This record gives sequence, structure tokens and C-alpha cells, in this order.
Amino acid sequence: MTPDLDASVDGMIAAISGTRAPISGTITNALHAVPRHMFVPSVAVALTDAGPELIDRGCDPEAWWAAVYGTAAIVTQLDKGATDIRTVEGRYTSSNSAPGTVVDLLTQLDPEPGHRVLEVGTGTGWTAALLSHLIGDASRVTSIEVDPALAEQAAKTLAAAEVHPHLIVGDGADGWPERAPYDRVHVTCAVHTVPYAWIEQCRPGAVIVTPYSPGFDTDQSLRLVAMPDGSAVGRFPGYTSYMMMRSQGATPGNPDDGSGRRFNTAVDPRTIAYAPAGAGLMMSALTGLRMRLDDEQRLFLVDPGDPGQWGAALYEPDDEPWVYELGDRHLWEEVTGAYFEWVGCGEPGLDRFGMTVTPEGQQLWLDAPQATIGPRRGPYQA
Repeated sequence: MTPDLDASVDGMIAAISGTRAPISGTITNALHAVPRHMFVPSVAVALTDAGPELIDRGCDPEAWWAAVYGTAAIVTQLDKGATDIRTVEGRYTSSNSAPGTVVDLLTQLDPEPGHRVLEVGTGTGWTAALLSHLIGDASRVTSIEVDPALAEQAAKTLAAAEVHPHLIVGDGADGWPERAPYDRVHVTCAVHTVPYAWIEQCRPGAVIVTPYSPGFDTDQSLRLVAMPDGSAVGRFPGYTSYMMMRSQGATPGNPDDGSGRRFNTAVDPRTIAYAPAGAGLMMSALTGLRMRLDDEQRLFLVDPGDPGQWGAALYEPDDEPWVYELGDRHLWEEVTGAYFEWVGCGEPGLDRFGMTVTPEGQQLWLDAPQATIGPRRGPYQA
């Protein structure tokens, strides 16, 4: 029996509506006009609450359809294509994003008919098609994909859907100046550093929405507005989780020559590992470090510019927590100091932080752009 498409889309919308503000009529119409199943391959991995699950349209079309019109992100590539998707296990390198997240970012972007849009990360092509519908003219959408194989498949899928945006194979961090200026920039991968090229290629008043990864557990969406002076200013309107932009995703390893130092710590490593989003933003801005947890729940702190500077902290229930550090920086002291700077500021939440991006770089701030947070200008300046 052929599934009822409208009912399936309505069910998906209802499922994601319970956790966010009402979805606008224009986005609802776009979700109906650009059905998700056209942009999901026959074999993929659905990231369900129970864990990753292989979905195969040929073997179980009903389960495949249910996953497509569910709420989960669907992974479409492992290890940049080096690992067969049927193995399920591997590093996720492309996906059809969770519908709720897609709706959130499109709502923050607020594209209007006639806008000129730059999309960074074509992926499966679904959001490029949604953007084309929302602005009413696919030729005004420029979508860039760094992976040639993904770009080729997206081009075929979009052509089959009779949607024809301008497709580019390249590094989205560079934007695409040939079709600038843009009114909107929609990014479907996370960044730690906002490329200034995006701001440079926007007209004043343009909106840029990107997933942002400070490098400390929780990722956010960042909404920037391009200013007449060439800067961009904005805030973090919500939470999101996307794969890192490939040119920013590599993290240093942890070489150990045995010269490190081990010591006990009075601060429970879980305090840092599971700190709220506001604390993560502040720790990132003040230290320049990034954090990750391994399978054994060891917390690693890494200086992305120097693989020789790293630290590991471990909580042991029946013993004192301890830290091992390598290099001349005192990473644990730096990051715990930054955490308590955040506490001393009143434990501000995500809604109080913002960012300014200029040709010289990006600057985090608290409450107002004048109250900057960063290692060169002190922990907090009112």
C-alpha cells in the first residue's frame, strides 16, 4: 500500500512541533512541497533514541518510510564514503538532518521571496530544495558541497525533484563571491571559527545562520546580521548538533613522550565535562582550548594549535580525581579558572551571550558587544 504522503508530512510536523514554537505556514508548506523521502537514499542509518539503526527501503519499506517521516537525523555517509553504510559503525560524515533542526535553522534564517541565498553544505540536497521553495526561485540559491561524490548525488536528486539551484563543488568556508551579494547564508555544518568570507559576501542587513561548536560539549546555532561597517553581530538563539565543517573538523592527536605531570584535582572533572552551554562558550573563549570525552569518560583538553599541549582528567568513584598534562601550559588550571569566571558572572545562560565577527576575527561577548570575553582582554569587561 502506498503511504499517504500528506499524512506522513503532517505526522512529522506534529511530532516536532511539541518541542518548539509553532512552525510558520511558509515552512509547513515547504515541507509538503519538498517531501523528505525524495532526498533520503534507499539504505541509510537513522539516529533513533535507541541508537543508530540501519534502514533499507528494499528490505523493509514501511520501516524506511517511518524513519524518513520521523524526527531523527539520517546518516547517509560514513568515513567520507570509505565505509559501507550497511556496517552502521563509523564516523558520520554526511546526513539528512533532523527535521526539527532543519525547521529551527530555517526559522532563524527567515528567507523571503526573491532573496539571494548561499548554502554551505549541500549534503543530500533537501535544504537546498526547501530554500528554493521558500524564496520562489531556485536559480537564486547557490549551494556548495566539499565532497564531490555527495555533490554529484545531490545534483541527480535535485534534478529528479525538478529543483535546479546553482550547485558548486568546493570548500564552503570560502563562500562563492561570483554570485554575491547574498541576503541569507544558510550553513549545514558546524564551525568553530566563522569564516569572514561569509560576511564579506553579504549585503548589509543580511542574515547568516550557522551551527556553532565552541568545543565544549554543547553546540549552538548562531544567528548573525551583517552590518554596514563590514562586521556581523548576533546571538545564539538555540541548541543544535551538526557535523563539523571538514576544513575545521580535524583535532590534534595526543602524543605522549612520558614527560607529562600527574596530579590530583579538587574539581570533579564532570563539572567541566557537563557544564552548561554558557560555561562552554566562556571556557572556549577564555582558553582557546577544546574538550572531548572518550569511551572511558576521560575528559581531554586539547590546544588545537599545538598537539603537544594537552591534558586528560578522570573521575574515579573510589579515589581522588586526577589530571595528566603534557606541555608548558597549565590547561586544567586555565579551564577550571574560566569555569569559575562564568560562575562569578552569575552563571549566565546561552541567551545572554553574543558574537561579533570582523576581518580581524571573532569576539564573544556577554549581554552587549562592549562586554567582551577573551584571553587578550581579560575574563570580563563591562
